[in-house]
Amino acid sequence: MYEERLRNLLQQVAAGKLDPEAALSELKTLPFEDLGYAKVEHHRVLRTGFPETIFCEGKTPEQIVGIVQAMLGKADVILATRATAEVYKTLQEVAPDAVYHDQARIVQIGQPSQTQKCPGKCLVITGGTSDIPVAEEAAVTVAAAGCRVERIYDVGVAGLHRLLEHQQALREAAVLIVIAGMEGALASVVGGLVDKPIIAVPTSVGYGASFGGLAALLAMLNSCATGVVVVNIDNGFGAGRFAALLCKNWQQ
Repeated sequence: MYEERLRNLLQQVAAGKLDPEAALSELKTLPFEDLGYAKVEHHRVLRTGFPETIFCEGKTPEQIVGIVQAMLGKADVILATRATAEVYKTLQEVAPDAVYHDQARIVQIGQPSQTQKCPGKCLVITGGTSDIPVAEEAAVTVAAAGCRVERIYDVGVAGLHRLLEHQQALREAAVLIVIAGMEGALASVVGGLVDKPIIAVPTSVGYGASFGGLAALLAMLNSCATGVVVVNIDNGFGAGRFAALLCKNWQQ
């Protein structure tokens, strides 16, 4: 939406249909809009393909609303991550079409345009049911980028036969996001079954010696399977963004 808006603006100036001063007024918020407490970067989508995402933790509801108001009309999709139900209710006042993905803790405003559609498909896999919140953060992020996403949950190494039932789905995916806590072994197992890139996400799920996800993180970093990259603990959003980039550039 934003790139198209800028292109139309420049075309109108070139055709003499828009006064340069009016165009200058329109462009004053580039490359960012300073709200005092936040600098909203409208130009980011032109560089990276994705608009700026609002990380809600540490921000007041009023600050989040202000950022969203600055972004409305300038981005196809606005994501507010790590959002509470309170934040969602507040955002509904300025964006009635807002949707709250409660498990993912993401508020989404808008839908991806047709021009953003991805050729590749992402498969999100979890070791256990307790990993689903992080998985949903990843899946919602991928879908918000206009990419297809499928989910296979609770297929950890304690019962590998559950994973092996889905080998066709594993082979059809362009990229796989593998999410696990405890000892984090699932990423290595999946890495030995497919020839596609794997994004491993350690979660903070586990008993004391898992050290809040550190054990899973180290296990994934030391994976004996090739083609595995690792993001930070509980970083479903980061995994989703990387997966979307791969899906957008995927060629069968």
